Amino acid sequence: MGQKIGIDLGTANSLVFLPKRGIVLNEPSVVAVDVEDNRILAVGNEAREMIGRTPEGLRAVRPIRDGVIADYRMTEALIKYLIRQVSPRIRFSGPECLISVPAAITSTEKRAVIEVAENVGVKNAYIAKEPVLAALGAGISIEVPSGSMVVDIGGGTTEVGVIALGGIVSYTSAQVAGDRLTEAIVEYLKKEYGLAVGEQTGERLKKELGSALPVDEQTQEIHGREAVSGLPKHVTISSEEITLAMQNELKEIVQTIKNVLQDTPPELASDIIEKGITVTGGGAQVAHIDDLIGRSTGVPCTVAEDPLFCVSRGTGVMLEGLEKYKRALSQGK
Repeated sequence: MGQKIGIDLGTANSLVFLPKRGIVLNEPSVVAVDVEDNRILAVGNEAREMIGRTPEGLRAVRPIRDGVIADYRMTEALIKYLIRQVSPRIRFSGPECLISVPAAITSTEKRAVIEVAENVGVKNAYIAKEPVLAALGAGISIEVPSGSMVVDIGGGTTEVGVIALGGIVSYTSAQVAGDRLTEAIVEYLKKEYGLAVGEQTGERLKKELGSALPVDEQTQEIHGREAVSGLPKHVTISSEEITLAMQNELKEIVQTIKNVLQDTPPELASDIIEKGITVTGGGAQVAHIDDLIGRSTGVPCTVAEDPLFCVSRGTGVMLEGLEKYKRALSQGK
């Protein structure tokens, strides 16, 4: 039996799943490069630490943007790094590799992902769409005729799909997800307080104070740079303000879900109303996101267990049943 690797290639983070072992790697999808000679210096956690701190001549980049490959060479470096990090745990003799991709991916982009995997020594490369993998990872049976709706809120995109009989029946994607929520918080601080903070501070505030609906107020003191003078500055921010900062982006996510519901065949819509909507992805960790979606759509909504890991777990399920799920797969040479 050959070795198998599942990769959730995300805009913000990439995860590696090994069957019978589970998730063995979870690192930022970031590559640091020397601009002068285009030399790759670091990948993953080490590269992420360089964001906002790189001296002249160095830059830290995210090769996956809006869920697709934006920089082929950097993506190849990222996939190579992910596979080599787990290679001591597998017999590295050309493993089978399944990589998650957005449902809206083009045939050219599909080919690019498969080629990247083949170029780093993968024997058989497969790709599968994120909503299908998220459903499998959340424990949803995708082979039955009954419809299920999955909302996968990642870093760069929110993928909303209705799945039945092993395929996606109706689907849409919006380029508003976790990263946009973080950017909204950073912009709010700049506009309301004249405070310049970095991406990591915005991400932390989203996790610690962020909520999709108003909650009992909490506060936190944050430090940054005064946008005009450039001098150090600190302010106290409340959870109510973080919720307010994210409202426009949250409304876009909800509208995306409504659009898919409106395009769903009546029989499947009835199934969804009965079974509810399942939310996965890192964005599902925003407090009360399920309550917001449920109130806005009138359809019951729940967050999957360990939502950040649903897509990667789904790669493991599919790798164990490649023949069973072949309708949901695209394959390289």
